[in-house]
Amino acid sequence: MFERFTAKARQVVVGAQEQARAQDADEIRTEHLLLALYTVPDNLAITILGALGVDPDTVRRAIVECGAAGPVSDAEALATLGIDLDEVRRQVELAFGPGALEHTRAAQRRGPRFGGHIPFERAAKKAMELSLREALWLRHNYIGTEHLLLGLLHGDGLAREILTQHGLRLDATRIIVDEMIRHRRAG
Repeated sequence: MFERFTAKARQVVVGAQEQARAQDADEIRTEHLLLALYTVPDNLAITILGALGVDPDTVRRAIVECGAAGPVSDAEALATLGIDLDEVRRQVELAFGPGALEHTRAAQRRGPRFGGHIPFERAAKKAMELSLREALWLRHNYIGTEHLLLGLLHGDGLAREILTQHGLRLDATRIIVDEMIRHRRAG
């Protein structure tokens, strides 16, 4: 399927992984794909979203309002209980030596958070599969950013909720995509 992705659509997929990593997420979710659309300049999906008044700040606010901006850090969670994580670390290192917490089984299972592949959640995978269906529906032999947008609208997940809350509908957006591509070919 990925061989059909345009260069810009591939950049969106890479950007979604970067979005997930920046939010310290365990999986790439649909909202990461939606945010990543805005990281690739001059693509048809953001042209459509912009024309419909859905800008990246609107999307980010909606994600935060839904509580999906990323997990609460350990330090923040413990602070709500009155526990200072930095002080706990300091005390453990005083008692057991520098880096003692890094040698625990839990720390070794976690592994590094800064690299490696982040898997796609089910809804994000489905949105990418649906982007192929949308491309085929429109009789296109490639998958572009516009098809990713349609896949997000067609599937489940937070991205669909955000987009529909802002007035986007699958059938209407599909018509817009088709008209814009026809206009580009004629021009």
